[in-house]
This record gives sequence, structure tokens and C-alpha cells, in this order.
Amino acid sequence: MQPAKVSQSLLKAYTREYHVDDRPTWQAIRQFKVMAETECFDGVSGGFEGSRFGAEFMSQGGLRHVAVAPLTAPVLAGHPGAWHIYRTADQGPFSSNELSQFGRLARQFDQNVESARAARQGRAASPFTWLRKPPIRIVVFDAQIKPIYNESGFAVYDARIRDQIQRHARQALGRLNGQGESHDRLCLPDSRDDLWVFHVAAYAKYPALGEGPIVWYLLQPDCKEWSVLRNSDLQADPEISRLVPALQFMHKEFGRGPTLNEIAATVRLSPFHFHRRFTELFGITPKHFLLECQIYAAKCHMVAGDKDLVEIGSACGFAHQSHFTSRFKQATGLTPTGWRRLADELRSGR
Repeated sequence: MQPAKVSQSLLKAYTREYHVDDRPTWQAIRQFKVMAETECFDGVSGGFEGSRFGAEFMSQGGLRHVAVAPLTAPVLAGHPGAWHIYRTADQGPFSSNELSQFGRLARQFDQNVESARAARQGRAASPFTWLRKPPIRIVVFDAQIKPIYNESGFAVYDARIRDQIQRHARQALGRLNGQGESHDRLCLPDSRDDLWVFHVAAYAKYPALGEGPIVWYLLQPDCKEWSVLRNSDLQADPEISRLVPALQFMHKEFGRGPTLNEIAATVRLSPFHFHRRFTELFGITPKHFLLECQIYAAKCHMVAGDKDLVEIGSACGFAHQSHFTSRFKQATGLTPTGWRRLADELRSGR
């Protein structure tokens, strides 16, 4: 959506409830093609006119037609999205020629975003080249714990990670009891005991992806990926966009341990309000985000081999060596010595 052209009430309604009915986005993403509303609801009982997305969400905005183009990674690497264009009934449906033109624009947009992301990262790109993060970092399972989106990406994960996700998915769906939704932050050790962090979202109903309950597993971006975002990347959500400077500030200043008051001041919010909204929107407290920045920097130093562990702990803002060791193990599942040994083995292909 282009927020400058869409009312905030419509955007909030989408975020609050209608995203679960957004079949146009998910059909476009799953088939990776530009689609209009009629094709998106082909074969669905009631069709577009009988869906909540068409009959309620779009109608309340005075809209009748939508064209949707899939985007590879509009904000964060590995997280797909979609580009919507809406029309009123008087403006008429989109022609095949217009849909083709829309698709070409979307591909150009993808290229521009990727170029900008690479330019921003520069040296900031992850040095952990051995980690096989899938091209798409979202996997969705149905009630039978069968991947209904990104099965090939799920196959890339370490076998121990896959087994734990499948067992957790059964538990997450079982706890729904046929209604509502649940969200969780999940840390799973791989076969080498290195921790991977996922956001989990389970829904009793998610018509956009089919009948019955589903559960999502989203591999979380690291602090470096968050730090290179700009406000404009998240303009469709003004509240999240407003917090981007705080992410950048924490990533830059983590070594000296900035206070919550300092961090909140960068976005002109009270410490209480900032802490509450940051935690709700990012699924992690500011304190734990600062710790992630410390851990990431420590890993980079260990990969570079430019400092010993005592120097690394001090450079990353840990009070003393035992503090560094305990917090590092808490965050990664390994001691600094163990992680450095693992990194050397993975880098050499052992």
C-alpha cells in the first residue's frame, strides 16, 4: 500500500484483523505473479464479493478492485511482501496490460531495494558466511504440520532445528483450542548447539492461506539487519517507523550501555511508553536488543581473530570476563571459547 494515499483507519483495520483474510497478497506471494482480485479468489466459495477482504475491508474504504504484485524482500532480507494498487468501482478493473506493467515495476522495485540494501550494509554484511539462512525465512504449517509455504526453505534448516520446530508446532496448535491466536519467541539449538531465534505465530483461522489452523515460524533478523533500516522502509507502519532511530542508536552505542532514558529520548517518547511499544512491536525488550548487539559484535571479533577473549569482552561492553562468558552462553548456547571453535570448524568446512 502507499500510505500517502490510504487512510490510517484502513491501515489500522488491516493490521488489527483483516490481514488474516488477505488472500490476494498470499496468492501473489505463493505463485509469485501479479494477480487481480477475481483470480485470487478463484475456486473459493463466495468468491471475492463474499470474502471479508472484499465485502468488508475494501468496501469500507470505498474500493472495489485490487491488483497485487509480489515483492522479494521489500524491508528485510528473506521476508517477502506484496505491493497493492486499489481502484473504486467507477475506475473499473485492471487490464491484463496494466497488470503486466505493474509486474515490471515490481521487479524494478525489487532490484532497487536490493541495491540500496547492499550499499547500506557494505562492511556491515554478516561475516558468518557458513550459516545457511534460507532465501525465504518464513515457514508456514497447517494442522497436519505440513509446510504450506516455503517447504524448500524449511529443508535448508539443520535437522535438529526441523525436528524441534515440528514438535513445537504440534504443541502450539494444540494450545489454541480452536480459537484465537498466540505469539511466542522461540530459541532453538541446532546440531552444534548454536541458538537460532524464531518468532512464532499460531492462528486458529487464517483464511488467507486456507481452511483450518496454521502456525508460522519466522527466523528473526539479526541486530545488524535491523540497524541498516531507514524510516522510509517502514512508512506503511508509522509507529514502527518512528522507532527506527532507536534501533540505530542502540546498535551504535551498545558498547557503553546507554540507559533506557537515553534511548527513549532519541524518538521523543517517555521511557515507559517506549519500552512497552518497542517490546510489543519487535518481540524483544530494549535491554535484550542491546545484548544482541553485544553478542553480534563479539562474534565478529572472534571471526576476525583480531583480539583475544578478554579484549573482546571489554570492547563489547561486558563488565568482566565471567559476565561476558555467562551472557554469551545464555544468548548462544555456547561459551565464547566453544563458539570460536565452532566458527573455525564451520569456516574450514569441517
